Amino acid sequence: MRRLLLALSAAALLASPVAAAPGDRAVEDLRILSADDMEGRLVGSPGGAKARAYISGRLREIGLEPVEQAFVFKRKDGTEIRGVNLIAKIEGANPDGPVMVVTAHYDHLGVHDGEIYNGADDNASGVAGLLAVAGSFKGAPPKHTVLIVALDGEEGGLRGARAFLETPPVPADRIALNINFDMLAKNARGELYAAGGSPNPWVKARLESLVPTASVSLKLGHDTGPDDSFDNWTYQSDHGVFARAGIPWVYFGVEDHPEYHKPTDDFATVPQAFFLKAVDTVIAAARLFDGELDTLPAR
Repeated sequence: MRRLLLALSAAALLASPVAAAPGDRAVEDLRILSADDMEGRLVGSPGGAKARAYISGRLREIGLEPVEQAFVFKRKDGTEIRGVNLIAKIEGANPDGPVMVVTAHYDHLGVHDGEIYNGADDNASGVAGLLAVAGSFKGAPPKHTVLIVALDGEEGGLRGARAFLETPPVPADRIALNINFDMLAKNARGELYAAGGSPNPWVKARLESLVPTASVSLKLGHDTGPDDSFDNWTYQSDHGVFARAGIPWVYFGVEDHPEYHKPTDDFATVPQAFFLKAVDTVIAAARLFDGELDTLPAR
Protein backbone atom coordinates (compact mmCIF):
# COMPACT_ATOMS: atom_id res chain seq x y z
CA MET A 1 0.00 0.00 0.00
CA ARG A 2 1.36 3.38 -0.98
CA ARG A 3 -0.16 6.48 0.58
CA LEU A 4 0.87 9.75 2.22
CA LEU A 5 1.89 9.36 5.86
CA LEU A 6 -0.19 10.93 8.59
CA ALA A 7 1.63 11.97 11.74
CA LEU A 8 -0.49 10.21 14.35
CA SER A 9 0.70 9.43 17.85
CA ALA A 10 2.14 5.93 18.06
CA ALA A 11 1.17 5.70 21.71
CA ALA A 12 -2.48 6.30 20.85
CA LEU A 13 -2.56 3.20 18.66
CA LEU A 14 -1.91 0.77 21.50
CA ALA A 15 -4.67 -0.95 23.40
CA SER A 16 -4.94 -3.73 25.92
CA PRO A 17 -5.65 -7.23 24.59
CA VAL A 18 -9.37 -7.98 24.54
CA ALA A 19 -11.21 -10.89 26.08
CA ALA A 20 -11.67 -14.11 24.13
CA ALA A 21 -14.21 -13.83 21.31
CA PRO A 22 -15.04 -15.77 18.11
CA GLY A 23 -12.99 -13.30 16.06
CA ASP A 24 -9.84 -14.08 18.01
CA ARG A 25 -8.75 -16.49 15.25
CA ALA A 26 -8.24 -13.37 13.13
CA VAL A 27 -5.90 -12.01 15.79
CA GLU A 28 -3.93 -15.26 15.74
CA ASP A 29 -3.74 -15.21 11.94
CA LEU A 30 -2.41 -11.66 12.08
CA ARG A 31 0.13 -12.60 14.74
CA ILE A 32 1.47 -15.58 12.82
CA LEU A 33 1.65 -13.80 9.46
CA SER A 34 3.53 -10.85 10.98
CA ALA A 35 5.99 -12.91 13.03
CA ASP A 36 9.74 -12.57 12.49
CA ASP A 37 10.01 -16.03 10.94
CA MET A 38 7.93 -14.83 7.96
CA GLU A 39 10.85 -12.47 7.20
CA GLY A 40 8.62 -9.68 5.95
CA ARG A 41 6.85 -11.84 3.30
CA LEU A 42 8.70 -10.31 0.35
CA VAL A 43 7.39 -11.51 -3.00
CA GLY A 44 9.55 -14.34 -4.35
CA SER A 45 11.28 -14.95 -1.00
CA PRO A 46 11.30 -17.94 1.38
CA GLY A 47 9.32 -15.80 3.83
CA GLY A 48 6.69 -15.17 1.19
CA ALA A 49 6.50 -18.91 0.49
CA LYS A 50 6.10 -19.63 4.21
CA ALA A 51 3.25 -17.14 4.47
CA ARG A 52 1.60 -18.66 1.41
CA ALA A 53 1.83 -22.14 2.96
CA TYR A 54 0.18 -20.85 6.12
CA ILE A 55 -2.65 -19.17 4.20
CA SER A 56 -3.18 -22.31 2.11
CA GLY A 57 -3.40 -24.38 5.28
CA ARG A 58 -5.90 -22.01 6.84
CA LEU A 59 -8.09 -22.08 3.72
CA ARG A 60 -8.07 -25.88 3.79
CA GLU A 61 -8.91 -25.80 7.48
CA ILE A 62 -11.91 -23.62 6.61
CA GLY A 63 -12.94 -26.22 4.04
CA LEU A 64 -11.73 -24.62 0.82
CA GLU A 65 -9.18 -25.83 -1.71
CA PRO A 66 -6.86 -23.02 -2.81
CA VAL A 67 -5.41 -22.98 -6.31
CA GLU A 68 -2.05 -21.37 -6.99
CA GLN A 69 -1.79 -18.81 -9.78
CA ALA A 70 1.89 -18.17 -10.52
CA PHE A 71 3.17 -15.13 -12.38
CA VAL A 72 6.58 -13.72 -13.28
CA PHE A 73 7.75 -10.13 -13.53
CA LYS A 74 11.04 -8.27 -13.76
CA ARG A 75 12.33 -5.68 -11.34
CA LYS A 76 13.95 -2.51 -12.63
CA ASP A 77 17.38 -4.12 -12.33
CA GLY A 78 16.26 -6.96 -14.60
CA THR A 79 15.88 -9.53 -11.83
CA GLU A 80 13.11 -11.99 -12.61
CA ILE A 81 10.70 -12.58 -9.72
CA ARG A 82 8.06 -15.27 -9.35
CA GLY A 83 4.93 -14.43 -7.40
CA VAL A 84 2.00 -16.67 -6.51
CA ASN A 85 -1.63 -15.77 -5.89
CA LEU A 86 -3.92 -18.11 -3.96
CA ILE A 87 -7.51 -18.47 -5.20
CA ALA A 88 -10.33 -20.29 -3.41
CA LYS A 89 -13.84 -20.54 -4.83
CA ILE A 90 -17.04 -20.64 -2.79
CA GLU A 91 -20.01 -21.60 -4.97
CA GLY A 92 -23.12 -19.52 -4.51
CA ALA A 93 -26.76 -20.52 -4.66
CA ASN A 94 -26.77 -18.91 -8.10
CA PRO A 95 -23.56 -20.40 -9.55
CA ASP A 96 -24.12 -18.97 -13.04
CA GLY A 97 -24.73 -15.42 -11.89
CA PRO A 98 -22.38 -12.53 -11.11
CA VAL A 99 -19.20 -13.23 -9.15
CA MET A 100 -17.74 -11.25 -6.25
CA VAL A 101 -13.97 -11.21 -5.78
CA VAL A 102 -12.64 -10.55 -2.27
CA THR A 103 -8.92 -9.73 -2.12
CA ALA A 104 -6.07 -8.93 0.24
CA HIS A 105 -2.34 -8.95 -0.49
CA TYR A 106 -0.08 -11.08 1.70
CA ASP A 107 3.33 -9.79 0.57
CA HIS A 108 5.28 -7.04 2.32
CA LEU A 109 8.76 -5.48 2.20
CA GLY A 110 11.03 -8.24 3.48
CA VAL A 111 14.30 -7.51 5.31
CA HIS A 112 16.41 -4.37 4.89
CA ASP A 113 19.69 -3.60 6.64
CA GLY A 114 19.05 -6.46 9.04
CA GLU A 115 15.62 -5.18 10.08
CA ILE A 116 12.48 -7.21 9.39
CA TYR A 117 9.51 -5.30 8.00
CA ASN A 118 6.79 -7.51 9.47
CA GLY A 119 3.83 -5.63 8.01
CA ALA A 120 1.34 -6.46 10.77
CA ASP A 121 -1.15 -3.88 9.56
CA ASP A 122 0.16 -3.85 5.98
CA ASN A 123 -1.16 -6.39 5.25
CA ALA A 124 -1.29 -9.32 7.62
CA SER A 125 -4.42 -7.61 8.96
CA GLY A 126 -6.13 -7.64 5.56
CA VAL A 127 -5.31 -11.33 5.03
CA ALA A 128 -6.69 -12.15 8.47
CA GLY A 129 -9.86 -10.30 7.47
CA LEU A 130 -9.94 -12.21 4.18
CA LEU A 131 -9.72 -15.54 6.03
CA ALA A 132 -12.52 -14.43 8.38
CA VAL A 133 -14.74 -13.61 5.41
CA ALA A 134 -13.89 -16.98 3.85
CA GLY A 135 -14.90 -18.72 7.06
CA SER A 136 -18.15 -16.77 7.24
CA PHE A 137 -19.15 -17.65 3.69
CA LYS A 138 -18.14 -21.28 4.09
CA GLY A 139 -20.26 -21.53 7.24
CA ALA A 140 -23.27 -19.81 5.66
CA PRO A 141 -22.93 -20.11 1.87
CA PRO A 142 -23.23 -16.97 -0.23
CA LYS A 143 -26.01 -16.15 -2.66
CA HIS A 144 -23.46 -15.58 -5.43
CA THR A 145 -20.15 -17.25 -6.17
CA VAL A 146 -17.32 -15.66 -4.20
CA LEU A 147 -13.63 -15.88 -5.05
CA ILE A 148 -11.33 -15.50 -2.04
CA VAL A 149 -7.98 -14.28 -3.39
CA ALA A 150 -4.75 -13.78 -1.45
CA LEU A 151 -2.65 -11.67 -3.79
CA ASP A 152 1.14 -11.55 -4.03
CA GLY A 153 3.33 -8.72 -5.28
CA GLU A 154 1.16 -5.76 -4.33
CA GLU A 155 4.07 -3.78 -2.94
CA GLY A 156 5.79 -2.09 -5.84
CA GLY A 157 3.29 -2.57 -8.63
CA LEU A 158 0.04 -4.45 -7.85
CA ARG A 159 1.58 -7.40 -9.70
CA GLY A 160 -0.67 -10.12 -8.35
CA ALA A 161 -3.88 -8.24 -9.08
CA ARG A 162 -2.70 -7.61 -12.63
CA ALA A 163 -1.92 -11.28 -13.11
CA PHE A 164 -5.29 -12.28 -11.67
CA LEU A 165 -7.25 -10.14 -14.15
CA GLU A 166 -5.04 -11.16 -17.07
CA THR A 167 -6.08 -14.80 -16.60
CA PRO A 168 -9.09 -14.85 -14.26
CA PRO A 169 -10.53 -18.21 -13.16
CA VAL A 170 -13.99 -17.10 -14.35
CA PRO A 171 -14.86 -14.99 -17.41
CA ALA A 172 -13.94 -11.39 -16.62
CA ASP A 173 -17.39 -10.15 -17.64
CA ARG A 174 -18.88 -12.19 -14.78
CA ILE A 175 -16.82 -10.35 -12.15
CA ALA A 176 -19.31 -7.83 -10.83
CA LEU A 177 -17.50 -6.43 -7.81
CA ASN A 178 -14.12 -6.43 -6.05
CA ILE A 179 -13.86 -5.94 -2.29
CA ASN A 180 -10.29 -5.32 -1.17
CA PHE A 181 -8.81 -5.24 2.34
CA ASP A 182 -5.50 -3.45 2.90
CA MET A 183 -4.62 -2.28 6.43
CA LEU A 184 -7.50 -3.02 8.81
CA ALA A 185 -5.75 -2.92 12.16
CA LYS A 186 -4.56 0.48 13.33
CA ASN A 187 -6.27 3.82 13.77
CA ALA A 188 -5.96 6.11 16.78
CA ARG A 189 -9.51 7.43 16.30
CA GLY A 190 -11.12 4.04 15.83
CA GLU A 191 -11.96 4.84 12.20
CA LEU A 192 -12.08 2.50 9.22
CA TYR A 193 -12.53 3.94 5.74
CA ALA A 194 -14.60 2.50 2.93
CA ALA A 195 -13.76 3.88 -0.50
CA GLY A 196 -15.44 3.19 -3.84
CA GLY A 197 -18.79 4.87 -3.33
CA SER A 198 -18.09 8.20 -5.02
CA PRO A 199 -17.54 6.68 -8.50
CA ASN A 200 -20.46 4.24 -8.12
CA PRO A 201 -23.89 5.21 -6.69
CA TRP A 202 -24.88 1.54 -6.16
CA VAL A 203 -21.80 0.96 -4.02
CA LYS A 204 -22.30 4.23 -2.16
CA ALA A 205 -25.91 3.41 -1.22
CA ARG A 206 -24.91 0.09 0.31
CA LEU A 207 -21.97 1.55 2.18
CA GLU A 208 -24.22 4.26 3.60
CA SER A 209 -26.65 1.58 4.81
CA LEU A 210 -23.76 -0.19 6.56
CA VAL A 211 -22.51 2.86 8.48
CA PRO A 212 -25.15 2.93 11.28
CA THR A 213 -24.65 -0.71 12.26
CA ALA A 214 -20.89 -1.05 11.70
CA SER A 215 -18.84 -2.20 14.69
CA VAL A 216 -16.28 0.55 14.03
CA SER A 217 -16.62 4.20 13.12
CA LEU A 218 -17.00 3.62 9.39
CA LYS A 219 -16.14 6.60 7.21
CA LEU A 220 -16.79 6.93 3.49
CA GLY A 221 -14.28 8.72 1.31
CA HIS A 222 -10.75 8.81 -0.08
CA ASP A 223 -12.11 8.14 -3.55
CA THR A 224 -12.15 11.64 -5.07
CA GLY A 225 -9.57 14.21 -6.10
CA PRO A 226 -6.40 13.90 -8.22
CA ASP A 227 -5.10 10.37 -8.77
CA ASP A 228 -2.84 9.10 -5.97
CA SER A 229 -3.52 12.14 -3.79
CA PHE A 230 -4.38 11.61 -0.14
CA ASP A 231 -8.03 12.16 -1.05
CA ASN A 232 -7.95 9.48 -3.74
CA TRP A 233 -6.88 5.93 -2.97
CA THR A 234 -8.44 4.49 -6.12
CA TYR A 235 -5.17 3.19 -7.53
CA GLN A 236 -3.16 2.75 -4.34
CA SER A 237 -3.88 -0.91 -3.65
CA ASP A 238 -5.03 -3.96 -5.61
CA HIS A 239 -8.57 -2.69 -6.17
CA GLY A 240 -7.00 -0.14 -8.55
CA VAL A 241 -6.47 -2.87 -11.14
CA PHE A 242 -10.17 -3.71 -11.02
CA ALA A 243 -11.04 -0.01 -11.22
CA ARG A 244 -8.97 0.41 -14.39
CA ALA A 245 -10.82 -2.57 -15.88
CA GLY A 246 -14.15 -0.85 -15.22
CA ILE A 247 -15.16 -3.26 -12.45
CA PRO A 248 -16.93 -1.68 -9.44
CA TRP A 249 -14.85 -1.90 -6.28
CA VAL A 250 -14.90 -1.32 -2.54
CA TYR A 251 -11.78 -0.76 -0.49
CA PHE A 252 -11.59 -1.05 3.30
CA GLY A 253 -8.56 0.34 5.11
CA VAL A 254 -7.23 2.82 7.62
CA GLU A 255 -5.35 6.04 7.10
CA ASP A 256 -1.58 5.82 7.41
CA HIS A 257 0.07 5.74 10.84
CA PRO A 258 3.63 6.12 12.19
CA GLU A 259 4.42 2.41 11.65
CA TYR A 260 3.37 2.40 7.97
CA HIS A 261 6.19 0.80 5.91
CA LYS A 262 8.45 0.80 8.95
CA PRO A 263 10.04 -2.14 10.82
CA THR A 264 7.90 -1.10 13.80
CA ASP A 265 4.70 -2.33 12.09
CA ASP A 266 4.63 -5.31 14.46
CA PHE A 267 1.89 -7.35 16.10
CA ALA A 268 2.68 -5.70 19.43
CA THR A 269 1.50 -2.34 18.08
CA VAL A 270 -1.93 -3.64 16.97
CA PRO A 271 -4.94 -2.42 18.99
CA GLN A 272 -6.76 -5.74 19.06
CA ALA A 273 -10.19 -4.42 20.07
CA PHE A 274 -10.30 -2.10 17.06
CA PHE A 275 -8.98 -4.78 14.72
CA LEU A 276 -11.67 -7.27 15.74
CA LYS A 277 -14.36 -4.65 15.20
CA ALA A 278 -12.88 -3.92 11.76
CA VAL A 279 -13.02 -7.64 10.92
CA ASP A 280 -16.67 -7.81 12.03
CA THR A 281 -17.39 -4.82 9.80
CA VAL A 282 -15.80 -6.26 6.66
CA ILE A 283 -17.61 -9.58 7.18
CA ALA A 284 -20.91 -7.70 7.41
CA ALA A 285 -20.02 -5.70 4.31
CA ALA A 286 -19.13 -8.77 2.26
CA ARG A 287 -22.41 -10.43 3.19
CA LEU A 288 -24.37 -7.27 2.40
CA PHE A 289 -22.82 -6.87 -1.05
CA ASP A 290 -23.25 -10.57 -1.85
CA GLY A 291 -26.92 -10.45 -0.91
CA GLU A 292 -27.61 -7.62 -3.33
CA LEU A 293 -25.08 -8.32 -6.06
CA ASP A 294 -27.72 -9.18 -8.67
CA THR A 295 -29.14 -5.64 -8.36
CA LEU A 296 -25.84 -4.07 -9.43
CA PRO A 297 -26.41 -2.37 -12.81
CA ALA A 298 -24.61 -4.05 -15.68
CA ARG A 299 -21.48 -2.24 -16.77
